Amino acid sequence: MSDTQIPSTIYIVDDDEAVRDSLRWLLEANGYAVRSFAGAEEFLGAYDPEQVGVLIADIRMPGMSGLELQETLIARKAPLPIVFITGHGDVPMAVSTMKKGAVDFLEKPFNEADLRALVAGMLEQARERVREAHAQRDQQAVLGRLTAREQQVLERIVAGRLNKQIAGDLNISIKTVEAHRANIMEKLEVTTVADLMKIALARAEEA
Repeated sequence: MSDTQIPSTIYIVDDDEAVRDSLRWLLEANGYAVRSFAGAEEFLGAYDPEQVGVLIADIRMPGMSGLELQETLIARKAPLPIVFITGHGDVPMAVSTMKKGAVDFLEKPFNEADLRALVAGMLEQARERVREAHAQRDQQAVLGRLTAREQQVLERIVAGRLNKQIAGDLNISIKTVEAHRANIMEKLEVTTVADLMKIALARAEEA
């Protein structure tokens, strides 16, 4: 299945039923699968981070606000692009959300053409984020399959130790270090130490 064939969903979170219905109608008329929710908590209970999707949410809602919803999704490392619906007075607030990773904001009343273009771009970004998340998860799984000795060698590579120093640290020959290093890079499917460092550091951040 190609990336464009992966099922995708546009999520709408807004306490205003008229806005939800209007957005749903516009998006479904353009061929999108849409799910709408009256509140952030309801959305979080239904959201599947494994599915490609984009989120259109009101900034101001009873209960959990759009800003709090964004913070929750960031904490969960959800690969979900967000666009906020705002009233005129909310524009400065919406700009601040973009600094935290929101894609854009739509000011009421929103233009249908602008909405279509924005959603199309968001979906492509969503697919890319899911691809990256899957690739990172695969790399972390491979890291878990390294032998204990390979783990020791990798830790020292990341620490900037040279092959000669690693050999001394572990009381093994330089050729053995080189063999372990080659095995590590083959298992992780990388060709440069820089790429190796990225994977190892990503794992350390998740720990």
